[in-house]
Amino acid sequence: MKEVSRYHHGSLREELLSTALKILDEDGIEAIGIRSVAKRVGVAHSAPANHFKNKAALLTAINKTIALHLIAAVRSKLDTINADSDDSIHQFSRAVLEYGLKYPNRYRLIWRSELELDESMDEIYNVLTQMLQKYADQKNVDVQSQAIALWSLIHGYVALRLYGHMQVGHDELTGLDRQTAIINVILDGIR
Repeated sequence: MKEVSRYHHGSLREELLSTALKILDEDGIEAIGIRSVAKRVGVAHSAPANHFKNKAALLTAINKTIALHLIAAVRSKLDTINADSDDSIHQFSRAVLEYGLKYPNRYRLIWRSELELDESMDEIYNVLTQMLQKYADQKNVDVQSQAIALWSLIHGYVALRLYGHMQVGHDELTGLDRQTAIINVILDGIR
């Protein structure tokens, strides 16, 4: 059993979250519970109660952590390019797809309706709306509608891939990978 004393300075919460993410990645959403996380960390099952009053609170905290990881992945992709909107939107969608495929259980968890999505997910959405602002004066629909259309497409494509309903493919006319081609369809509509 791990020594509990190493958590006296506030690191138990972080250790619980880190361990919960490992359990999520390895065994899925249903495997996460206060007791299973506490056991894996090596603390009494009552120890997490100071940080998470129940499983929903633990899952909500995990959700916030996942959202922060996703926004970091998006920002990392965007930092590698210039600010051109088309390329930014492609990199945004690539970051979301890559994260979803790398961490399928995390991606599924952030969309569970019973969990709170906090301002971290709003931040991801705001990055998208800022990129679309370039086209705001050119269209009959507002930036929010453009963002919802694009976000729905990206999320739908990731979900189809995660659930095995769609495989990696290429557009037969352009030769572009499927994800780039479908984002171009939306961009052509926005332009």
